[in-house]
Amino acid sequence: MENVNLTGHFLIAMPAMADPYFAKSVTYVCEHNDQGAMGIVINRPIDMNLNDLFQQINLEAQSEQLGQETVYFGGPVHIDRGFVLHQPVGHWQSSLVVNGDTALTTSKDILEACASGIGPEKMLVTLGYAGWAAGQLEQEIAQNAWLTVPAENTVIFDLPSDQRLNAAMNLLGLDFARLSEDAGHA
Repeated sequence: MENVNLTGHFLIAMPAMADPYFAKSVTYVCEHNDQGAMGIVINRPIDMNLNDLFQQINLEAQSEQLGQETVYFGGPVHIDRGFVLHQPVGHWQSSLVVNGDTALTTSKDILEACASGIGPEKMLVTLGYAGWAAGQLEQEIAQNAWLTVPAENTVIFDLPSDQRLNAAMNLLGLDFARLSEDAGHA
């Protein structure tokens, strides 16, 4: 497990995952290095849409359809802050380029652009993110808490949230419903 870089991978919670934040979750790893890891849970919609979020920061969506877009629970860290996973990368004040054309942006300028109808082509907006200390994610993987697979953008941006877990599992050739509680490494 040494020197594994899971940036741009999905972490799929194993069925035995008891942590309510991560049970049946798919997390997109945005950064992974010797300092730790951070990612965004992509399949946990919350009872909030972009209109609600925009209201909190005094913005108004120019498009009714955009305003109805769902906001997601991205993880238990900084749940009061918005995180935008998006394509293309673009030029925003505070972006982390994950890989290729995907970036994670935390600055308000991207939300202002979205509200005005000039935001990124594809995006997933979350409150909060998931974070791991140095070596913590590697330890959890060694304990069979997660399956990992290189991420597919279509799973993040093109599928309804309730289909993302099975779609991520399908990338491994597995079916979540059939995965036993004590499965080993895939």
